[in-house]
Amino acid sequence: MMAHKTEALFRDDAYLATADAAVAAVNDRGGIIFDRTIFYATSGGQPGDTGHLERADGSRIAIAATITGETKDEIIHVPAPQQAALAVGEKVKLAIDWERRHLLMRMHAACHLLTVVCPFPITGAAVSEDDSRVDFDIPDASFSKEEVTASLMDLVRANHPIFTRLISDEELAANPGLVKSKNVRPPVGTGKIRLVCIGENGAVDSQPCGGTHVKSTGEIGEIHIGKIEKKGRENRRFRIRFGPMPAA
Repeated sequence: MMAHKTEALFRDDAYLATADAAVAAVNDRGGIIFDRTIFYATSGGQPGDTGHLERADGSRIAIAATITGETKDEIIHVPAPQQAALAVGEKVKLAIDWERRHLLMRMHAACHLLTVVCPFPITGAAVSEDDSRVDFDIPDASFSKEEVTASLMDLVRANHPIFTRLISDEELAANPGLVKSKNVRPPVGTGKIRLVCIGENGAVDSQPCGGTHVKSTGEIGEIHIGKIEKKGRENRRFRIRFGPMPAA
């Protein structure tokens, strides 16, 4: 089956919770590909969206996961077991689990703030609804949970804008400092790389990212560092959680 290109509506508007779409293809495992979607597919440490789609007769099909297909542009919606089959060309209304997505948007933005507070090469990251982690290459862990939490909350309270912009492969090559991850390079070759920027003109932070984020740091809400773990001689894992820091 040839790869399809799904129009990713979430790239321009992460706040779309519903949208109309048409079935472009159904693969041999029952995965559904639409002409356009609001469902984010698992990538970059952020889990894919869940939710449902509504057919013309009002019946619903639950979507258990969203993944990429043969290319990053092909977004496959994986139905929960025992769901009705869709026909190519059928028009449906898509609806993501917005509460879960918004938690992921807040948390993903919080992870970007952590990379501002800890300006070291990133060796790994995973975003989830309540406990996320970013791993850094830090020779000396002279950080305390309290200090990092205080710095994070200063950035949250400053309510900096968060926005995206596109740059060329050449601009990225001329600004290697934009890439913070040690092992993963942003995809080049499409001519355009998406930057997530924080602060006026990206003064607080700018880094390549395809994920979904809130519109301002204030929308992240209260966060704290749950723990800092040693994961090797020079590897430190910082765990971010929602809510105030528990009393010692």
